[in-house]
Amino acid sequence: MGLAISVGALADLLENDTEGAEWLQEDLVVVNKVLAAAGLPPHAEPRELPSLDSRASLDSFPYSFIHHLRRAYAHRLMSPDWVATPVEDGVDPADDPAIQAALDQSDSHLICHSDAEGFYVPVEFDEVLFSDSDDEELSGGMLGSSYRLRDELVLVAPALGIALTDGQLSDEEAARIEGLIDADEGLYREYASWLLLYESARLSIAHRTAIVFC
Repeated sequence: MGLAISVGALADLLENDTEGAEWLQEDLVVVNKVLAAAGLPPHAEPRELPSLDSRASLDSFPYSFIHHLRRAYAHRLMSPDWVATPVEDGVDPADDPAIQAALDQSDSHLICHSDAEGFYVPVEFDEVLFSDSDDEELSGGMLGSSYRLRDELVLVAPALGIALTDGQLSDEEAARIEGLIDADEGLYREYASWLLLYESARLSIAHRTAIVFC
């Protein structure tokens, strides 16, 4: 089992799984209540979408992969010149003190998010949102902004040796990253999670659709 990340989920479910679509719409009602409580506009999830062309070949990976990326981001945040190296065998990246320091700040949308479920929405807000309601549970417990997620992925890119132009990923660089992922060595876990999340954030913002973790 692992973490699956998708965009355009409601449009897909309405065509292929009406019961699943109902569950998702109920979750999105809670999402909009959390947004409203923060004084933010609601998210209107599209019910129809064109084909979403992601340059990430993966749509899921082991849960541990995202912790490798979060570790890299936490260190990049603390030291702008930091360059990522692979985590040693047997070491859990989630135990890195840099991640705990970022969690204590509670302002990173990449780090302060469930690694198993939840949403990012294409609404601009700076602080990670939490539900204040005891009656309805927000999936994953925390709500992130696709815009802030994208910004954090852009920030960590240099530490991973990823070349962007004004925050944009070229097709050539995306293909190069795919090759590094396929090599299954070095920073492949960081690359796999970075590319899938970057492409999800890009498509989320462009098509006004939520990123769904499940």
